[in-house]
Amino acid sequence: MTSEIISYIEDFVKILLEKTNNKKAYIISHFDTDGITSAAILSKAFERQDMQFSIKIVKQLDNEEINQFPKEKIIILLDLGSSSFKKLSESENEILIIDHHEITDWQVPKNITILNPHLIEDYEELCASELTYLVSKKISEENKELAKLAVLGMVGDTMEKDISRIRNQIISDAEVKIKRGLLIYPSTRPIDKALEYSSRPFIPGVTGDSQGTFEILQEAGIEKIGNCYKSLLDLDETEMKNLVTAIMLRLNSEEKTSEYIGNLYLIKLFNKLEDARELSAIINACGRMDQSEIALLLCLGNAPARKKAERTYFRYRQHIISGLRFIDQNHKIEGREYVIINARDHIKDTLIGTLASILSFSSVYKEGTIIIAMAYNEDKIKVSTRMAGRNPKSSRNLKELLDSVTESLNGSVSGGHKQAAGCIIKKEDEEKFIELVKRKLEFELVKV
Repeated sequence: MTSEIISYIEDFVKILLEKTNNKKAYIISHFDTDGITSAAILSKAFERQDMQFSIKIVKQLDNEEINQFPKEKIIILLDLGSSSFKKLSESENEILIIDHHEITDWQVPKNITILNPHLIEDYEELCASELTYLVSKKISEENKELAKLAVLGMVGDTMEKDISRIRNQIISDAEVKIKRGLLIYPSTRPIDKALEYSSRPFIPGVTGDSQGTFEILQEAGIEKIGNCYKSLLDLDETEMKNLVTAIMLRLNSEEKTSEYIGNLYLIKLFNKLEDARELSAIINACGRMDQSEIALLLCLGNAPARKKAERTYFRYRQHIISGLRFIDQNHKIEGREYVIINARDHIKDTLIGTLASILSFSSVYKEGTIIIAMAYNEDKIKVSTRMAGRNPKSSRNLKELLDSVTESLNGSVSGGHKQAAGCIIKKEDEEKFIELVKRKLEFELVKV
């Protein structure tokens, strides 16, 4: 670790322990894999210190949530808060934030102590669970065994290809087993099911199609052994090569085969090696299906919760497949370098961001295309934006795009990153939002 971030974490931990001494902490974390694993890590670290705390997992940190902060508690925000300084500054609470999203206002309010890599010069990209793990490890070396949860959060935020020095140390702490292979999960289960439910990459004619899955396996010369197929990890070199070729033909992608080959992270959980990407997807599915408490218990090693989580994951995958079909078969607003997908009430608002991400990693849209996906949430609309392509070189900043549009609508401030951002708008502003986005994107194209 660089000395600057070591010092930064040490200072943050000192303040964290001082402020929570003999005071109850109220932990609020985001409902995706990174947020849930962050909550699991900190809760375990606090439990070992006999600290008093409660946890709430939320979709987003809106004004209503902030107004409901319990006045007598220290508030700890995980994977949230970096774009909410203005509203948080009005709170009477002492607030601590562990987050990695872009910061909207660089003036940190007096009632906030924040740990965010963006505040360090020449920072390394670390997700919230990795930062929370480093904090917990600084609290006690006993928490080193929580590193595997940080790896799950890292995989959940698709950061596994960028292995920095700090991330490499976390992976080492987690005692992860790494194998090279095709980046389709789960690598430990029968390959036919892994292909049928594959979303990254989304394989046309195979994802969501059992007959298409059977045909691609026939092409690759992969036969059943008894009543089932081998797992991805069990394929021999020839089978793996043939399968990759068959997939690339269906992707019709200009990307190199190497883009779909990478590290498979195997983590020991529940006394067996499991694919980190599958575990990460299960945790994320529980959050998106309003079962965050089950995901949290799974992270903490609860066996019955694991079974419930798998059932939730099965339902979630069915929702994803039907959502992709809906998007494919229904009208979209397509511009020169953008597409607007307005699902209205046909897709759950908690799944629209996942679907936008799947499309961004697919070959459906060319690299650099801005994907704007919308879904109703009662009297509001959840908006998720993604930049298509694995390594898009576009100079556009999606967070800045949403910030400017929501400001015009007097809506809530958006959150996220340059290539993945989201916001909530009022349903009554639906058409106005679409027109503002179209106008802004088309003006930028003309200007370029």
